Formats: sequence, structure tokens, C-alpha cells
Amino acid sequence: MALVEMRGIKKIYPDGVIALRGVDFEVAEGEIHGLLGENGAGKTTLMRILYGEIKQTEGEIFLQGRRINFRGPWDAMRNGINMVYQRFSLIPTLTVMENLHLASLAKGMSEKEVRKRAENVMERLKLKIPLDEVVENLPVGVQQRVEIVKVLLFKPRLIILDEPTSVLTHLETRELFRMLKELKEEGISIVFITHKLREAKEITDRVTVLRGGEKIGTFETEKVREEDLAVMMVGRKFLPPLRKPSSPGKEVLRVEEIWVKDERGLHAVKGVSFEVYEGEIFGIAGVQGNGQRELAEALAGIREVERGRIMVEGRDFTNIPAEIRYREGISYIPDSRAIGLVLDMNLIENTPLTDLRRFLGALGRIIWPSAAERTREIVGRFGVITSSLRAQARYLSGGNQQRLLVGREMIKGPKLLVICEPTQGLDVAATEFIRTTLLKFRDEGKAIILISSDLDEIFELSDRIAVMYEGRFMGIGRNEDFTVEKVGLMMGGVNV
Repeated sequence: MALVEMRGIKKIYPDGVIALRGVDFEVAEGEIHGLLGENGAGKTTLMRILYGEIKQTEGEIFLQGRRINFRGPWDAMRNGINMVYQRFSLIPTLTVMENLHLASLAKGMSEKEVRKRAENVMERLKLKIPLDEVVENLPVGVQQRVEIVKVLLFKPRLIILDEPTSVLTHLETRELFRMLKELKEEGISIVFITHKLREAKEITDRVTVLRGGEKIGTFETEKVREEDLAVMMVGRKFLPPLRKPSSPGKEVLRVEEIWVKDERGLHAVKGVSFEVYEGEIFGIAGVQGNGQRELAEALAGIREVERGRIMVEGRDFTNIPAEIRYREGISYIPDSRAIGLVLDMNLIENTPLTDLRRFLGALGRIIWPSAAERTREIVGRFGVITSSLRAQARYLSGGNQQRLLVGREMIKGPKLLVICEPTQGLDVAATEFIRTTLLKFRDEGKAIILISSDLDEIFELSDRIAVMYEGRFMGIGRNEDFTVEKVGLMMGGVNV
């Protein structure tokens, strides 16, 4: 029996953008239903409408055959529909219990009652969560469990999960899937929004594919192939980029026992050492928050190295300013497009940001025609889709922002590229383009440090792999020396 039916859902925003074009969507009782599609396909918009967060322009929604019109998320929650976003809605400086109690105030529940319910949920699902610990001190995977426990306090009928595995280790993903299967057995329905086809195949009963705001179809998961789903999502066939055997050249970078502190003054990088050579991709795997960002920023010159050395082609670059490193052929692409780009500036204005001297004329003024010419070259070579070079970067899709950011750094031809989470949140087409581009860059003899929490990405691209946990390397080896399971365990701090 259908728990939820959405019929003919259209969404047209005030600026004329059509997000959904008459979509039908149905979730059965006690099923895990995958919702697939590229960025901008309408997945999250459809679920935000179901959750009462935004209103549809046209269409009807039925809950167990009864037509509904939620006034807001609180109304949806009262009717048993809850949503867990990719960015958690917990207050990091409060304890787990304080967050749970805050969420239950509208129900008039006492703290004692909330604790009892939470303990019952945890016992039922075999979860371990320290209820009196401050949220920001918990690993991301545990924070996600808190979000799910918070939802389960109110006995939901449907839980919507938006890209739930994007920041989880292999082990945490396995634990999440175990929990979702338990919830399904209890009769709870789940909508699983993802762009990871392998996960959709593993955990869902049915999948619905959206493309360009339209429904392509709904399928029983076991009867459809990953390759077919990919074609339906983007309208063409994809093959994973082929990584040829590498022929590393001379040493470009040597890192010797470096220690780096985070914003709190605590050591985030603890005595890390490694080398990177011409014509290789050195992959660093790990769950976000284990020192990878601090390591990348130290290599880029925007975070101080407390002790240890960074050597580039035999020269000491340990605490040389970032500007000089950029001039000397080191480029850095951070894990956030909002950091790498100034979103309120247009494409032309973003182009000179990390190569300013190239575009300066007399009296230190930027030669804007030169910047525009370079921007046009980036847009052409890296396939950035934009209405205008003078459009603000914020109006590009996530995939096009990433193409612009990657293009700006790679077009300079750096000897060493440090790139973090290059395809996080991107759809199949943008992911394929970025990964293929990185392999071509490697084949041109460039050295690349790839920092990623996506194990498929690490194994697809890396010649050598290091696994980082709590600021240290758990091990370094060639790609073929590792398995996904082994790296997944090491990412969780297990020595294997």
C-alpha cells in the first residue's frame, strides 16, 4: 500500500526557473526508496515540498489516501514525516541530550522522558551514543546517529535522508545501512536521496530517477543495472576513467615530520611524512575532520607549520607565504567551492584571485580584458556552462562552480596540485569530467595530492594511497596493496 503519493508536482520559482515538471512519486509502507538524479534534477526540491518546507506550484500530495497540504515542516512532523539533511541541524555546543530535549519541547516532553525514549531507541537499534557528550566532540558518523535518534523519538512513518553517506567512513556506512534495514523491518518507510549508484543498488527496494525536473521512471532495484541508471540520470553512457600505470619522475615534494595546529590550538597534523613525484597521484583517504584540511593548508602556505619541513624540489618551503608558492608552481583547490571562489563576484573577477601578478598592469591595476580572455579560455576548455562571463559565481550549479575552480588552477600548469574532495556533491557527469581531467593532468607529468573521503575516487585515481586518522598516517602503499575494506578499517582507526 502507498504511504505517500505525489501527483503532478510542478514547481516554478518566482524568477521563472522550472524545478519540477509534473512529477509523480510514490513511497510504499515499509520500503527504502532511492531518489536519483544529477544536481539540479529536482530531487531535494521534491522532498522539500513533501516535507512542507516549500510549496508546489501545482499538484497534489496524499498521505495514506488522504489529501494533505502541510503548512510547514512542523506540520509534516506531526503527520509522521521527517527529513535529515546533509548538513545536520544539531547545535554543536550543546550536549546530545540538550539537542534531543530542545527538539521535543513542542511535544511538551520532560528531559527524563526524552532520555528514556532515546535509550529505548538506542537499545532497539544497537546504537552507542554518549547522551551527555557535547555534539561537536563527536565523530560525524555519531552526529548522524543523533539526528536519526532525534527523528525516531516521535515515531515517524517516513524518514527522508539527503545524501546520508557523504561524510561517513566505510564502516559507518555499513552501520547506517544496518540501521536502515532495522527501521524498514519495523515498517518505517525511507527515502534515500543519493548520487552513489552502488549504494542505491545495495540498500533500496525501488529507485526513482529524475532528470531536468522530470521523472524518467521508477524501477525495482534488483531488476535495473547501475549502468542503466547512470544513462537515465544524464542521458548518455558513462565509462569510469581508465588509470594507466604511472611512470613517476623526479621528486617534487618531500614532507618531513610536520606538525600543524587547528583553529583551537590543538595538533591536527601529527608528525606526517611522505613524498610526491612527477606523474603520480598521491591519494590521502580519510573521514573529513582528521587533519586533512590542515595538512592541505600547510602545503598551500595558508597555515603555519609548527615543526618539521616541507621541501619542494629540494628547496625549503616550510613557511614561505602562499603567494610565493603560487608563483613557484603550487596550486591548491580547497574542499569548499565557497572558499575557493568568491560567490558574489562574477567569473572574470574570480579568475585573477590566485594569479594576480599575471593580470596587473601599470600602477598595479588589473587588466580586465586579459582576465576576461583567460576566463573565456577556462570556460571553453573545462566546459563551464554559464549565461555570461559576468554572471555571479553563485548562480552556477555546483558542478560548474567546480569546473571553474579546477580550471582556474589547472590552466596555470602547476608542478604540484593539492586538491581536496574534488567531486563531493557533484553529479555523475561532473564527477566523470573532473576525474578524467585529473588523470590527464597526471599523464602530462604533473604531481597531484588528492585528498578525498570517497573510496571509489581514491581507488579510481590514486597511484599511491595514504590513510589518515586523527592527524597521523595509518599507512602508505601502492593502490594495488589496498582493498576498500582495508582502507575503510584504517579510516576508522583500526590497524590492519
